[in-house]
Amino acid sequence: MKPDLDQAIARCLGSSVLGAEPLAGGDIHAAFCVRLADGRRVFVKSPVGDFPGSSHPTAPATMFAAEARGLEWLREAGALRIPEVLAFSDPARDGTRFLILEYLEPAPRAAAFDELLGRGLAQLHRAGSPSFGLEHDNFIGPLPQPNAPAADWATFYTEQRLEPLLRRAASAGLAGARMRRDFDALFARMKDLVGPLEPPSRLHGDLWSGNLHVDHRGHPCLIDPAVYGGHREIDLAMMRLFGGFGPRVFQAYNEAWPLARGAEKRVALYQLYPLLVHLNVFGAAYSSRVTSALEQAMGA
Repeated sequence: MKPDLDQAIARCLGSSVLGAEPLAGGDIHAAFCVRLADGRRVFVKSPVGDFPGSSHPTAPATMFAAEARGLEWLREAGALRIPEVLAFSDPARDGTRFLILEYLEPAPRAAAFDELLGRGLAQLHRAGSPSFGLEHDNFIGPLPQPNAPAADWATFYTEQRLEPLLRRAASAGLAGARMRRDFDALFARMKDLVGPLEPPSRLHGDLWSGNLHVDHRGHPCLIDPAVYGGHREIDLAMMRLFGGFGPRVFQAYNEAWPLARGAEKRVALYQLYPLLVHLNVFGAAYSSRVTSALEQAMGA
């Protein structure tokens, strides 16, 4: 790690850094298990773009503050293990950016792991949200995620989730005229497609298998959220998009809080948001998957 990051960690936590072990991370952030002089180990993230020789762009200055707020919002539910936020950088003060969390020692999954995850996720969703949206914007992966509240889910999903990413993709030449016309047709029918009315759930927002951790007890822990108040089926749909979650997770969820009629037919509709994220981040390779999900959603 860079010396100024060591100094910032020591200032925030009151103990000097003895060493840091790199951990597997993504394209946006570098991750470390940091050993402190007082015997603690902590988890630290800092933008990959801040490190010498990196070709990655610098992450937005507000990204770690948004992530910290999201983690604390999830922890308030008391449903699943969420790492405790220890400190994060202040863009007005700190020259380097960072997020410091409790370090969760990984272990093999407990026998009841899937059961705990399914029931815990249902409990998290039931904790609810004051509105569809959030009082502040945040990020999903490297992309900005607008959260201006809306009175109903169909309006929020259209105006704050799908439309901004469709415009972004169109500007980048990733969404042609036909795709835009198909989305317009979807938007016109959205109120009929989203399913029975439900109150807003407390969503993780970016729930793929890479954001599921196992703690020292072998229990599930959620990391790297993109939180907001929304329809609970969107978390579940994303979990099914890239795999990594066993059938018992979904069975346990449905036992704890049964899904509304027609949920299976809405999976493609709610996979459109993460697919548009991937189209914008990774390019045209995801165009056919967006088109396929659109066709399925319109046939619901």
